[in-house]
Amino acid sequence: MPALIPDIVATVVALTLAQQLEQTISFGIFVLGAALATLSALAWRRERDQRMAVVAVGYLMFAIYGFVVFLEYYLLPYLSMRTVELLEHSVAALILVGLLAFFVALSRD
Repeated sequence: MPALIPDIVATVVALTLAQQLEQTISFGIFVLGAALATLSALAWRRERDQRMAVVAVGYLMFAIYGFVVFLEYYLLPYLSMRTVELLEHSVAALILVGLLAFFVALSRD
C-alpha cells in the first residue's frame, strides 16, 4: 500500500488560473445541482407531483455535467486528451436536455 502514495502524488495536476476557475465553478454547479435535485426529489416524494420528478431529473443532469467538467483534468492521466475533450463536450448535451425537462415541467397541466 505505501507504494501507491507516489502514484497518487504524481496525479496532482498543476492548473492555470482559468482552469482553476473552471473547476471551481463546475464543482459549484455539481453541488448546487445535487442539492436542488435532492430537494426536488424529496418534494416529489411528499407531493407525488409528476412535474417535481421531471424537475429533479433536470437538476440531476446539471449536477452530472458539473461533476464531469470538474473531473476533466483529473482524468487526463488515465484517458487520452481526445477522449476527455469528447466526454466534456458531449456531456454538455445534458444541459440541453435539462433545460428541455424544465420546459416540459412548466408546460404540463
